[in-house]
Amino acid sequence: MDLLIFKKIGDQMRKFLQSIKDEFNIIRIEKEVSTYIEAARVLREHPKEIVILENVKESKIPVISGICNSRKKISRALNCKKENITRRIIQAMENPTPIESTEKLEGYHSFKANLEKLPILTYYKKDGGPYITAGAIIARDPETRVRNASIHRMMLLDKRHLAVRIVPRHLYSYYKKAEEIGEDLPIAIVIGMHPATLLATTTSVPINVDELEVANNFHDGKLKLFKCEKVDLEVPEAEIIIEGKILADERADEGPFVDLTGTYDIIREEPVIKVERIHFKDNPLYHAILPAGLEHKLLQGLPQEPRILKAVENTVPSVKNVILTEGGCCWLHAIISMEKQAEGDGKNVIMAALSAHPSLKHVVVVDDDINPFDLEDVEYAIATRVKDDDILIVRGARGSSLDPSASADGTTTKVGVDATKPLKESEKFERIA
Repeated sequence: MDLLIFKKIGDQMRKFLQSIKDEFNIIRIEKEVSTYIEAARVLREHPKEIVILENVKESKIPVISGICNSRKKISRALNCKKENITRRIIQAMENPTPIESTEKLEGYHSFKANLEKLPILTYYKKDGGPYITAGAIIARDPETRVRNASIHRMMLLDKRHLAVRIVPRHLYSYYKKAEEIGEDLPIAIVIGMHPATLLATTTSVPINVDELEVANNFHDGKLKLFKCEKVDLEVPEAEIIIEGKILADERADEGPFVDLTGTYDIIREEPVIKVERIHFKDNPLYHAILPAGLEHKLLQGLPQEPRILKAVENTVPSVKNVILTEGGCCWLHAIISMEKQAEGDGKNVIMAALSAHPSLKHVVVVDDDINPFDLEDVEYAIATRVKDDDILIVRGARGSSLDPSASADGTTTKVGVDATKPLKESEKFERIA
């Protein structure tokens, strides 16, 4: 069976795969693999490809991974150039598009909840258990009724329960409001979406903004939502839809889990999800994001670039682009491209960037004749344009909880490198054409 042939025009993820199959390498693994470690080992062997595991030992559902593991794939999903991704995200975040179309949940096979039917992977030997890593939770504020869509890791407890890691943002606020009045929070979990829809669920928008309306902007106003059966929620099209609720009175140990840096996060007591109903497409594909892989890094890091870009543009309007590098886990290292207007611009940009994204640890600012996507070009700028007074060191600054080198109190040393040419001697640095 050709899993890339979409059955209906509405099968958005498969339509996307079909549109890129001649441009990107899609590897199909026919040998049987187990959800425990073996599947993840195969994914690690192909870090930059889309991989489909067709024969999973514990499930009849194939696993797909890597659909968002490069900026080029994401740019195709957003229908823009790679260097314009950040500005495209900003445009959508600032112009969320209301969704007019809501349809009945048709074209799905529905089952009583049994999470063990899904090929939920255990990625590493010290993992707390099998994890859903590409599941976006859809919920509604119990008071304002504003909808939220956000991606969360969910650890399998048994066939009807998951422990979910929720950081103090929008979903956490909804959960606490429901908990205060002694009610469970109705949710839906969607797995296997179009990459643009998935990316929208990772954006950092104000609490009164619906991430699905950001997704609708990405889709030029053509995103359709489907009405759930058991909960009062609408969800975007996905390969798998799970309905349930976050329990008000129950918590469970969650973790350890491998985070962006390839190191283990700690065990915490987190809320528990009880699953009520599962809906599958015909021959569904289960999307799994490899922890600490490129897909994980890009989906978590890319939505931070707009915040940094807006802050540094407000300081120096001639900034061209901001890149959180894959080598820096798309979280700790930034490269910023600018057209230098005055001496000192580079240092001002560094300070603005460190303030905008407190997790940043190292920032390099380059001229616009340097390609910020080409690390060899960036290294050239550092080698030929940096002196001691071009390096800014900030000691004792609050850093990232994901940085294993941070001190016990969460502080670290941050470094900014101004790798721009001095304006008075720019002719000395002219590069051959």
